[in-house]
Amino acid sequence: MFKKAAVFTDIHFGLKSNSKMHNQDCEDYIDWYIKTAKEHGCETALFCGDWNHNRNSLNLTTMDAGIRSLEKVGAAFDNFYMFAGNHDLYYKDKRDVKSTEFAKHIPGVTVIDEIWEQDDVALVPWLVGDEWKKMSKIKSKYLFGHFELPSFYMNAMVQMPDHGELKADHFKHQEYVFSGHFHKRQKQGHVHYLGNAFPHNYADAGDDARGMMILDKENNAEPLYINWDDCPKYRNTTLSKLLDPTSGLIKPKMHLRVTLDIPISFEEAGLIKETYIRDHGCREITLISQRQTEEMNTDLDISQMASVDQIVSSEISELDTEQFSKKMLLDIYNGLEW
Repeated sequence: MFKKAAVFTDIHFGLKSNSKMHNQDCEDYIDWYIKTAKEHGCETALFCGDWNHNRNSLNLTTMDAGIRSLEKVGAAFDNFYMFAGNHDLYYKDKRDVKSTEFAKHIPGVTVIDEIWEQDDVALVPWLVGDEWKKMSKIKSKYLFGHFELPSFYMNAMVQMPDHGELKADHFKHQEYVFSGHFHKRQKQGHVHYLGNAFPHNYADAGDDARGMMILDKENNAEPLYINWDDCPKYRNTTLSKLLDPTSGLIKPKMHLRVTLDIPISFEEAGLIKETYIRDHGCREITLISQRQTEEMNTDLDISQMASVDQIVSSEISELDTEQFSKKMLLDIYNGLEW
């Protein structure tokens, strides 16, 4: 199927309400990805799910950015294989309506709609129904998918509970399993979560190990992870550390949540934000009180929850708001935005 592949996942075009900045970050990432992959002699590109973010609709500016990027990748490689993640699907439990369908018409792009095996490689889109039962029967050495496996971290803070039907043990014939879906790069045994293409929000704060993976199958080499050094970055810090010129904290494209551990006036707060955005290339600085920080750091007990569905549903149910109907929000999530 391939000799040397450049693999990436979870880019999420259209994130942050179809943010122009995020979509530009996606396009900048694609330029870096192609350049880096070609420097390493990769002839094949492989994407492991969640090209788009919104499951319900596709904004035209987001579609435009996504198509340009698909055309670039399709033209740069001998083959570009991609399959759907959960965010690419309209329905929870079937793959017949997806936002990546149009990619089939782009030269060089192969969209994998079903579980697919060739030579010693298997490609597995987001599993629906009882497809998880088929995983133990796949005998390919290399398996790529978009899985929700227990005990792995969804992000730097939240670990997936040990529940659910699909387990890492089902991949008993593989030497390597590579997955999208969870955004933290991590490895347990022979299962590798690749991590999202680049940090997307404060769930990725302090963890810039994002980019791509190169698999040199021809030389039977171990996976090579390469970070995108120019990626957007997220940090939680304190005002005293921010103002310390020796901290080395500030980088371009940085988003900052700054806890006010020293007193400042309203005017000083405005000046700090303006200075760091204007002179240091920061994108965002949010100043928060220590009390707000303590509330944000309150741990969510997910030990008895079986899936991401339950975690999100629990969070919606706990909202303290009269502005929105919790039932309406749950209906939207369950019917459209899973």
